[in-house]
Parts: sequence; C-alpha cells; structure tokens
Amino acid sequence: MDDEERNKRYTQILYRPFDIRHFFYHDALIERARREVMQHMLRANLGLVLPRRVETAIPWGHAFVAEGIVEHVAVSLKTIDYCFPLYLYEKSDSGGSGRRTGFSRYQPMFVFEPAAAYSMRHANISSNLLISLLNAYKKQPAPEEIFHYVYAIVYSNMYRNKYAEFLKTDFPRVPFTKDYKLFNKLAEKGEELVELHLLRSKKLVKPIAKCEGSGDLRVVKVTYDQNKTRVHINPEKWFAGIPREVWEYQIGGYQVSEKWLKDRKGRELSSEEVAHFARVVTAVAETISMQRSLDDLFAEVETSLLEVGL
Repeated sequence: MDDEERNKRYTQILYRPFDIRHFFYHDALIERARREVMQHMLRANLGLVLPRRVETAIPWGHAFVAEGIVEHVAVSLKTIDYCFPLYLYEKSDSGGSGRRTGFSRYQPMFVFEPAAAYSMRHANISSNLLISLLNAYKKQPAPEEIFHYVYAIVYSNMYRNKYAEFLKTDFPRVPFTKDYKLFNKLAEKGEELVELHLLRSKKLVKPIAKCEGSGDLRVVKVTYDQNKTRVHINPEKWFAGIPREVWEYQIGGYQVSEKWLKDRKGRELSSEEVAHFARVVTAVAETISMQRSLDDLFAEVETSLLEVGL
C-alpha cells in the first residue's frame, strides 16, 4: 500500500456523542467494517444512529446524528447501534436496482442497501412515504426536511414517554402529520438540533462554560460541584457555568459531559479540546431547552396523523 492509498484510509468516526475520533479504516485492522452501510457514510451524508432495543433501565434517549462512520456502541452502552444513512450511493450504471421496503406511519423510515463503488445517490426513504407526503402537502419535501422532522420527533420527551415500552423492544415508529405547516415547524426544529449535535450551530459561538483556575489541564479526577455549578478536572482547574441538568444529561447510555471528560483521564487537554468541551455543554443546554418546545408540536401531530399506505 503506497502513501496515497494509505492516506485515503484515514477518516473520522463517531465514537460517542460529540466525541469524534480519527482512525484507520481498513479490513485488516477492523473486525467488522460494515461496509455495506458505512460506505454510504464516507461521502456527504447524514445518518440517524439508534439501537433496535434497549436493555438498560434508563429512560429512552437513544438517538443521535452522524455525518461519518459510526462506532457500534456510539449511543447505546449495552446494545448494538444501527446507522440509517439519509442517502445511498450507487454506481451510475446500476439502474437503481437497490431494494427498498414499505413504510407505514409507525415503521422505521430507513433501510440498508449493499452496494459497491458509488457515483450517484438517492434518498433512502420509502417511495410510499414520499407519495403520501406529496399527496398530503401538494409538494414534495426534500429528503433533508424529512430527516430533520424525524429527528425532532425522536427528541420530543412526550413522544419518548408515550412510546417508552415500544422503544425498549424495537426501532422507533415515527408518526407523520398531514399538516404541512406543522411538518415544516418540526423540520425546522429538527434541523436546529442536527446543527447543535454536529456542533455547527451559531448558538455555540458563545459557550455557557468557561475553563478557570490556575492549574494545568490534566484530567485527574472528574467531579461536579453542584453549589458552584463547576466541573473539576483536577483540584486546581475546572469548567464553570454548567447547570446540574446539563451535567447529568444523557444521550443513550452515556452521561454526555462526564463521559467525554472521563475518556480523557490521565491526559492534558489541548486548547482545542477545552473549546470543544465548552461547545458540547452548550449544545446540551440548548438541546434541553428545545426539547421542552417540541412537546407541544408533537401533541399537535397526534391530532393530525397521516395514513401512509404500504
């Protein structure tokens, strides 16, 4: 393998929520590369990451977004995660022969399709859903709008609570509204969440947390001081301005902020990592705020359900 070919193998992977790692993507080093899915995530794409079932007692919150390759427990601590790419890439001469499955208003939206080398793409969305949305809205929503709508729904606490038992045993079933204005509102909310979770949102320009203290940046012991809303990484250094609900917030099986720091125990944080962590806790704070606003919209969806034919 020459240097050019070797460099092509270096890429990024979603290791845990908000935690992107660099790695060498080669079958000789990776036991299960899952190229039938991950080949689609090596190009411009979005992927919905979630498990089929949840084996832990914690409330369901097992959903995240990726724009690259995904580690198999990126969201779930004890169960395997699935990545559902928004777009599937295929050969330009393949004639679009990939398999798609039907979609009802409570069925998973995405399916997997194996392929080889790709130069064209199509949305990984059931044609039945696309037809139903077109008929209901008199216009065809873009694939990204549908993805964002789904993301908003699965981040609604009301949705999570109502379908808690079902979410423990199978993929989320996503209800669609027949009201285009409501669909659009949720799609906009979902887009905001995606931008937050990819750390691209303008809301992260001014982080809520600041790194303070006179010591070095080595992560020795991670502790939270509720009275001072501080997260210490060692006795002399801390991040200030982190509310308890932000510190304790979980995505899937992980307490996000604590997990990110503890995974760097024994290391000295770089200035880039300090800035990254401040953006992470800000994204979490904004997510909590947005989730409160999603419940009213989800309640409206429940009164205007769209029937999707199989």
